[in-house]
This record gives sequence, structure tokens and C-alpha cells, in this order.
Amino acid sequence: MEASLEVRKRGVCTKRGERMVVVQPTNKSVEAFEGLHLYHGAISNCSMRVRMTLVEKGLDWTSHHVDLKKKENITDDYFGINPKGLVPTLVHDGVVHTESNDIIDYLDNAYGEPSLRAEDTETLMSWLELATSLHVPAVKPYVYATIIAPKVKKTAQEEAKYAELQKNEELSKFHAQHAGGKQFQGEAFKEAEAKLNEAFAKLESTLAGSKWMMGDKFTLADISWIPLHFVLIGCGYPFQNYPNITRWADACAKRRSFKEGILEWCPDFSKV
Repeated sequence: MEASLEVRKRGVCTKRGERMVVVQPTNKSVEAFEGLHLYHGAISNCSMRVRMTLVEKGLDWTSHHVDLKKKENITDDYFGINPKGLVPTLVHDGVVHTESNDIIDYLDNAYGEPSLRAEDTETLMSWLELATSLHVPAVKPYVYATIIAPKVKKTAQEEAKYAELQKNEELSKFHAQHAGGKQFQGEAFKEAEAKLNEAFAKLESTLAGSKWMMGDKFTLADISWIPLHFVLIGCGYPFQNYPNITRWADACAKRRSFKEGILEWCPDFSKV
């Protein structure tokens, strides 16, 4: 059963007693939205997670595409919805939810069947948390260094606007590293690569003799990690060294949610 609007506005999920990430928007226009509305980017791996979850759950949703290459997220209106200026942002009956792994967990809690959980909830959540922890220190530097930086290069005016709007210290520091056309390289790139190598070695081991990350059932863990594979393989990450991950990724690619949540929006990340 879906949590009530009053409960969701307080940021509490009664079904499992867990906190949810709820934002009080300064852009009040979204509070009039009814149903599920998703602000998302075609090339965003975090957006891919949420689109896949919506497909797996069989949910109807309204798309608000944000073109990251056109810097459509660097506006007062969008920062008024998501204070970090990131995609995705889910607006459910006027309540704003941010952070992709929290959003997919919320959707699975709010809409019971089909469930995307596992009996071992602690391990499931640890995989979501690991994916989250890799995003800024590892995934973004690798993606920017290999493909994305020139595609999303900001003008001086756009950089100034971003600096004005962005209040998150971690994101401000990250984007300062490639401001003015600077490139990620050297130790920063090596550190990002090392973090990815460690994480994917763990995933490779976990998938030995297992179809999905949590065993025989496709879960939120798989949804959280398959967009990372899709994006990073497009950036040239050497997944040929990970046969179990390659087998798992091939199985994920056959799912309707992968085709509709990823490929229909971003057919080939290497060519974005």
C-alpha cells in the first residue's frame, strides 16, 4: 500500500519505518503535480536506475527530460526543485524526492508488487550504498576524463551561474577540477580507477555462481549497478577482465526495463 501524502511530506515511510529523502522545494510549481513525475537526463546513470525501476514496477509516470549537454539543469527553476542541481528528481503527488538509490528504494516501498527486494535487506542496501559512495569520487571523474568533459563543457557564464547556485561543497569541488576546460588526469584519475577496480572485483566475486547480485532474484541491487556498467563500458572500462559481470550484464540487457529505461534514452554511451 502506498504511504499517505501527509506521511510522505514528513519524510517517513510507514511501511518499513525508514526515513526517505524529501526536499522542500523553493520552486513551488511542482507541489501541484499529481502522480509520478520524473526529472531525468538521458545520459545520466542515476536517471537510468529510476527509469528501470518505474518499468519494473509497471508504473505510469510523466517525463521531464533535462538535457545535461545543454546545461538545462543550471537554472534557478531547476535548483529550486533539486538544491544540488542533479538528476534524477522524483515528484510524487507534489512531494520531491532526490538521490537515485533512495528514490528506487522509495518506489519499491511505496508500490508493493512486484517487489524488487531480497530477503537479505542489509546486504541489498549495502550494495545501494556502495554505488552511491562511488558516484562523485570514482564514477564521475572516470566518465568526465574519458568522454563527457568536452560534451558538457560550460561557458564562463554557465560556470559563474553554476558556482552561484551550487551550495554542495563536494559537487562544487568536483566541478572546479574541470572548470575552464581543465581535464581530469594524474593522481585524481588513478584514485578513481582504483576505487572502481576494488568495487568491481567485489561484484565479480559476488556473481560467481549467481545469476543476479542477490542470488536467483533480480532486485534493486542489479538496477543500481547495471547503469554503472553501461556507462563505464561506454567509457572503455575493461570489463573484459570480469567474466561474471559480463554474463550478468548480458542477462540484464535482455530485460524490458533495460531496453526502455536505458537504451531508448541512450542507445550507446560511447557516442553521446
